[in-house]
Amino acid sequence: MRVLVTGCAGFIGSSLSERLIELGHDVTGVDCFTDYYARSIKESNLAGLRREPRFSFQEGDLAVMDLSPLLKGIDLIYHQAAQPGVRASWGREFDTYVRSNIVVTQRLLEAIKDHPVKKFVYASSSSVYGDAEAYPTSETVVPRPVSPYGVTKLAGEQLVYLYWRNYGVPTVSLRYFTVYGPRQRPDMAFHKFIRSVLEGKPIQVYGDGEQTRDFTYIADAVAANVAAGQCESQGVALNIGGGSRVSVNQVIRLLGELLERTPRVDYVDVQRGDVRHTSADTHLAAQLLGYAPRVDLAEGLAREAEWFKSQFDAARSTGPSDLR
Repeated sequence: MRVLVTGCAGFIGSSLSERLIELGHDVTGVDCFTDYYARSIKESNLAGLRREPRFSFQEGDLAVMDLSPLLKGIDLIYHQAAQPGVRASWGREFDTYVRSNIVVTQRLLEAIKDHPVKKFVYASSSSVYGDAEAYPTSETVVPRPVSPYGVTKLAGEQLVYLYWRNYGVPTVSLRYFTVYGPRQRPDMAFHKFIRSVLEGKPIQVYGDGEQTRDFTYIADAVAANVAAGQCESQGVALNIGGGSRVSVNQVIRLLGELLERTPRVDYVDVQRGDVRHTSADTHLAAQLLGYAPRVDLAEGLAREAEWFKSQFDAARSTGPSDLR
């Protein structure tokens, strides 16, 4: 099939694009290289894809560009593009989140409503739940986001649902629970923790470190996307978790063992919008997608640490690092 991946230069988008190429699809990628983190990191994510004959890339802002040429002949859309980050979504930055996470989603759906694709897969987030009323959290729990970022991802989900409900656009939303692994964004916890340990600097932890997360390895998130593009279900939102809910303090201890160093930790105030716990009930994804996470936290964290060390060593040998 001919597949469009938005946000293809990002962490998940680039990994998904590579997997789709491996499966024999022709992939068109689009990205606008927002300044949330360094463009050089995203260019590095794209390096392998640019050598693939079945991959084509277009740089552009989906909020303003003409979508007709981009969507011509496309069979399947994976909408990964978004402005990420819970803590950065407050105040004046909210306009950016509305534009990138809501307006862009609506423009894409509007553009395909009369020429429906085989599937429109939307990248949502566990942030839509906020401080959930039950753990593990199932899709029947009412979403109550506690950050502006979560509000915009839920708004995107609602748009996806209503274009299915009113126009028959075949949609599936995937609620990611803290995806990690090689290429993880530099603002995300594991990336920052590994860097701090390797540089001999203290790890900064918001709160007491006893908050827990359900961590999902990148290959499992990619597999969920591939399955969502092929499934018969429509108009649903599904949890995608890794089945490894642990505390931040446990993660830091595990990192110390993997890196053979003793991490130092600075505990600072909890940030607005951070939830205390996340835990995914993935029974519905298992039923509809055949989803089952295959990489546990110890193995996945070891893979990310090994990737980071290789990048870190290469950067030190050539000059200032772009891994920040």
